[in-house]
Amino acid sequence: MGIYLSTPKTDKLSENGENDRLKFGLSSMQGWRASMEDAHSALLDLDSETAFFGVFDGHGGRVVAKFCAKYLHRQVLKTEAYSAGDLGSAVHRAFFRMDEMMRGQRGWRELSALGDKINKFSGMIEGLIFSPRGSDSNNQQDDWASEEGPHSDFAGPTCGSTACVALIRNNQLVVANAGDSRCVISRAGQAYNLSRDHKPELAVERERIMKAGGFIHMGRINGSLNLSRAIGDVEFKQNKFLPPEKQVVTANPDINVVELCDDDDFVVVACDGIWDCMSSQQLVNFIHEHIMQESSLSAVCEKVLDRCLAPSTITGEGCDNMTMILVQFKKPVNRNKKAEVAEQSTSSSDETEIHIAEE
Repeated sequence: MGIYLSTPKTDKLSENGENDRLKFGLSSMQGWRASMEDAHSALLDLDSETAFFGVFDGHGGRVVAKFCAKYLHRQVLKTEAYSAGDLGSAVHRAFFRMDEMMRGQRGWRELSALGDKINKFSGMIEGLIFSPRGSDSNNQQDDWASEEGPHSDFAGPTCGSTACVALIRNNQLVVANAGDSRCVISRAGQAYNLSRDHKPELAVERERIMKAGGFIHMGRINGSLNLSRAIGDVEFKQNKFLPPEKQVVTANPDINVVELCDDDDFVVVACDGIWDCMSSQQLVNFIHEHIMQESSLSAVCEKVLDRCLAPSTITGEGCDNMTMILVQFKKPVNRNKKAEVAEQSTSSSDETEIHIAEE
């Protein structure tokens, strides 16, 4: 449940942006939680043709979410797959790369710089003492040099984060998700889930967890974590006989590729603090009701956050951190109206279809 404040923090961090194809607004709020562990990315110009939007919901601390917000989109850009035009494979690789980058002396120092004041100070000092050794880098392509220091054997962070990102290029929407943040598209007013919430009780998740040596108690992995996929959470990724995608908890994202059409209104990427309070269709309906009344898309997001905020902490619902990104497609657009929501799953060795169903 987490630790709650006596009164919620309702100050909001909001932002708007637009180009000739897209318009976006976002807002985040700490709410009743004792700290803010969400982070986000919103880039209209990942390159001249591509936009990138991501929500990262931290648990056990904020640093992994902040690390993903800072570095995940950069790693997408640096993959060979991205250069070849394969956005799905590029973002798939970038999710795993986050776990790799957070290890060792360099990983510890980067996380410390994003963390609390004490670790930030010590991380800065160690950054002055231990300089990167580019010649020892395991991956020269992304220039993430290794370092030597007192934390060279750092296995990675014990806290973690969900990651749900959407890339938009021309008529293509690519969604990658690990965890229970969610991406939803409104098509002619109908909500379609473009991601699946990764919970331990799902059959495919339960099977992997058990095979990797974990167990599920009260809906939580090993009695503690209520997610089955996340970036970070190194203690659940310690089976040396298994690849990253088959660990008790994995960063392996589901990838969904959608062809956009004229009936598409907008896309929402949001953390579970929103989805705990509203279904996908309820949120789509709410946005349609308010989008013409508000002066900006971020104002619509703020309305959603206020709508979801609980009046008290009695039930726990509506008490989480909340972050929401709303991306609207500008009209008119030259798209095939008959295009259907198509998807391609590249998650793990077993390619499992994600059925996009109405709520």
